Amino acid sequence: MLKLNKESLKNKEAFVKAGIEIPGFDADAMISDTVENPVWVHFGAGNIFRGFIAVLQQELIESGESNKGITAVETYDFEIIDKIYSPYDNLSLLVILYPDGSFSKKVVASVAESLVGDPARGEDWKRLNDIFAKPSLQFASFTITEKGYNIRKLTGEFLPEVEKDMAEGPGNPLNVMSKVASLAYTRFKSGKLPIALVSMDNCAENGRKLYEAVISIASAWAEKGLVEKEFIDYLNDTSKVSFPWTMIDKITPRPSDDIKKMLDDTGMQGMDILRTEKNTFIAPFVNAEGPQYLVVEDSFPNGRPPLEKTGVIFTDRETVDRVEKMKVGTCLNPLHTALAIFGCLLGYKTIAREMKDDILRKLVEKIGLEEGMPVVVNPGVINPVDFAKEVIEKRLPNPYIPDTPQRIATDTSQKMKVRFGHTIKAYMNRPDLDPASLKYIPLVIAGWCRYLMEIDDSGNEMTLSPDPMLDTLRQYIGGIKIGDVSSVGDKLKPILSNSELFGLDLYKAGLGERIENYFKEMIAGKNAIRETLRKYLG
Repeated sequence: MLKLNKESLKNKEAFVKAGIEIPGFDADAMISDTVENPVWVHFGAGNIFRGFIAVLQQELIESGESNKGITAVETYDFEIIDKIYSPYDNLSLLVILYPDGSFSKKVVASVAESLVGDPARGEDWKRLNDIFAKPSLQFASFTITEKGYNIRKLTGEFLPEVEKDMAEGPGNPLNVMSKVASLAYTRFKSGKLPIALVSMDNCAENGRKLYEAVISIASAWAEKGLVEKEFIDYLNDTSKVSFPWTMIDKITPRPSDDIKKMLDDTGMQGMDILRTEKNTFIAPFVNAEGPQYLVVEDSFPNGRPPLEKTGVIFTDRETVDRVEKMKVGTCLNPLHTALAIFGCLLGYKTIAREMKDDILRKLVEKIGLEEGMPVVVNPGVINPVDFAKEVIEKRLPNPYIPDTPQRIATDTSQKMKVRFGHTIKAYMNRPDLDPASLKYIPLVIAGWCRYLMEIDDSGNEMTLSPDPMLDTLRQYIGGIKIGDVSSVGDKLKPILSNSELFGLDLYKAGLGERIENYFKEMIAGKNAIRETLRKYLG
């Protein structure tokens, strides 16, 4: 029987017999070198990191291009470190699932150490500060989800924990952005050492979001005299601190029971899937698709590993922005969100099964190839039409990717602005385009409002995916009844006119009433959602 730990890896023949590729480098030497002179810290120790980002550095170590690993840090769900990293010697097992049913298996061993990024974990927090004081540290990257950068409530006020952090200074931060600001202050105090802070999250202008959150907190500290004003100058000096923009793309869904069984059958022990108290689904293994993209603004004041040798595209900010807008605003993320919303409402359990539904497939084709494509600027490094067709024809229909609409529906309120609002705004800014001509993007927004009612198309109650705005949104949707169009009233207006949600007032774009009408059709009775989709897409 095989186990995922350093001792078991010594039995190389057994892993080879099980079809599992294992690292060929000296892991102990890598760990020692990394602990002494760390170069890369990553915040957000979940599946996209383990199944993509960590693999890139492993490739460099395997090829002799680097002798350093990554320090993985978790600031939100500490169980990930305690139950998935530490018991398995920081190793992961990556399973790539191909559309033809084949797969590959690889042990990922590039994580040199794993830490809980919180002052409540005294030793870990001290170690993290020690790392940020090291001249060798080149950059810190982040996959903490889009909501990780949000330090404000929908009203525009700062979150309570952020207000507390702003009042108390960098000594005992609560919010993840306050923790980043605090660690940056440690680096400032250690000699104004250079560093790149690199968001790799799935949102447009991610580097700007990270910068704005960190500078807001740091500025509050400076105004109160809790840090030196020179700290703000340091953060604004691009020769010292950079906030590169990036675009990342690889589907790494929740761990699959089918993959667990397959690994069990090959002799792997301890592959149990864990659901943490914070509702994270994670396992010692990561199942993922093969295609992957990472485009990064090449702005690293303290240098960086040669990740271009692993397929990472390094370019300028404008090109990254174009690639990101292409993907997040048109070619992938809006399609995912549309499938998530209607998949939940129509009772689907996988994205791949939805793509066999002619109506839903046509919906994503209309959104991606017809409505979104006119406002996409070709970034040059990736062709938008080819990218969208790969998504629609190969990636989303892959039956071996166990991705669920319920997972994708998580935090939808945080995604609407980027995935749909930017496209609508682009239509408004183009004299040759009319936002009122849009039919299918408004249909998805109406579907989301219908989703918030917590009743599926068959009239059954359903559980909504986690979303920081659910309580607020429920207040608006509450009172609307299936089969009673008159109950809608003005209940949708606070949602559809909210520029924090969509980046603009949808009524001013000429779409508010259309969305209301779609919504009314969707609440006409049982199966009204299916009938509405068929009406406009059949």
